Amino acid sequence: MTQLRLAELLAGLSVVADLGMGGEPGEAGRAALVALELAAAVDAPEPADVYYTTLLQHIGCTAYAHEAATLLGGDEIAVKRAAVRTDFGDPRDIVRNYLPQLAPGARPATRVRAAATAAVRGRAIVQGYSRANCEVAARTAERVGLGAGVSESLTDVYEQWDGKGGARGLRGEAIALPARIAQVAVVAALFYRLGGVDGAVDAVRRRRAATLDPALADVFLRRAAPILGVLDAADPVRAAVAAEPAPAVHVGEPGLDRVCRAFGEAVDLKTPLHHGHSTGVAELAAAAGACFGLGKADVAALRRAGFVHDLGRAAVPNGIWARPGPLTWTDQERVRLHAYHGERILAGCGPLASIAPLAGMHHERLDGSGYHRQAVAAAIPAPARVLAAADAFQAMTQERAHRPARTSEAAAGVLAGEARAGRLDADAVRAVLEAAGRPPAAIAQARPSGLTARQVEVLRLVARGLSNPQIAERLVISRRTAERHVQDVYARIGVASRAGAALFAMEHDLLA
Repeated sequence: MTQLRLAELLAGLSVVADLGMGGEPGEAGRAALVALELAAAVDAPEPADVYYTTLLQHIGCTAYAHEAATLLGGDEIAVKRAAVRTDFGDPRDIVRNYLPQLAPGARPATRVRAAATAAVRGRAIVQGYSRANCEVAARTAERVGLGAGVSESLTDVYEQWDGKGGARGLRGEAIALPARIAQVAVVAALFYRLGGVDGAVDAVRRRRAATLDPALADVFLRRAAPILGVLDAADPVRAAVAAEPAPAVHVGEPGLDRVCRAFGEAVDLKTPLHHGHSTGVAELAAAAGACFGLGKADVAALRRAGFVHDLGRAAVPNGIWARPGPLTWTDQERVRLHAYHGERILAGCGPLASIAPLAGMHHERLDGSGYHRQAVAAAIPAPARVLAAADAFQAMTQERAHRPARTSEAAAGVLAGEARAGRLDADAVRAVLEAAGRPPAAIAQARPSGLTARQVEVLRLVARGLSNPQIAERLVISRRTAERHVQDVYARIGVASRAGAALFAMEHDLLA
């Protein structure tokens, strides 16, 4: 396999964050273009750090989705869409642009509760979101092969110049320069789309010396029109790839797999119910593909498609995924569209475009009852049949909001029934069940970071979203002991948020 440019992968996959933030596809690419112009204007020493920090700034947007949806009415995407457009230093802007956007479409009582929660607990929510987002973004940067300058800058992206922003309370030049440049660029690019040059200038000016570095803001304000001129490119993703600072960063086949797994697991963070799903599907599908008799290239493609098959879930609010009862017709349509969104993300990501149709078919069924194409047997290739069976089996063995997890034996029975009914391919089902019956061959016996068996147990409960009192009840220990266990686990694995702990557990295969 030839070496691939990392920028091609990350610029294309950054659309995941665009959708997860309630923005338009290409939002991160546009911001990266502005950031590079601003970096050149101030002669920033590491333009590559600026570029990748801006491109990945919101890649951890799923990290606090569970908490935000629980607290603020179920639609965390609407919350984030409103938040990035709100000047939180201006109470009038909060009342006018932020609070009215909480829990859209919900009952009046739910909207009132969400607004009251935001008003009373707003500071804690902002800090929780920034801590989780930054941890996941920084760790993702490390996992895909970027240097310390990018991961350290991503840790700072939600800090504010005046010290009233992120979880660490950094202020001024204590915030990494790439992060400060990214902050200006994100605001400028967003408000240029919403209101042209005047809109961008007004937004940056209002945030100057509060959220944004005043010196960087002044440079932008003096050169706004030419800096924003780079946003006239028809395809912002391709333009962002072309703008990658030299020397280009390349990855080989193992690096491509790491990138796919990192992004799949970042999206799986949306709800504790989906933690580990994508990696489980990837490994099961690859093993089943070998049992099915697929060639080496098809098995490799299956594994990658498994890692990224659910990227489109980032575009669907958590209130839908976490609903215990039946979905409305509208919500069912939004769920069905996640396969389409995932396929479109991959189709726009050059190195992964070849697996886009495969990943997008993971919910297709032979009788045409699946989605998003409603393809029938003749149109569904063998690898897609294997992926569909692997996804169904893996999902059934995990808990969902509307049902408990099934045992492997029960899931096998349901899968066999789907084959008899003509919805799943019988040979693909046999291959999946054969692969699922094999004990994992390479699970490390040593626990990472020196965790004890009890600490792994606590880590799993934290990853599932349980509170300290719930952990105490589950383990039959005191609340104080549970709190101490959680603090010890966080300190040992070097995280400060539930999302960081969940990502660590997925990365080290500790959820099973």
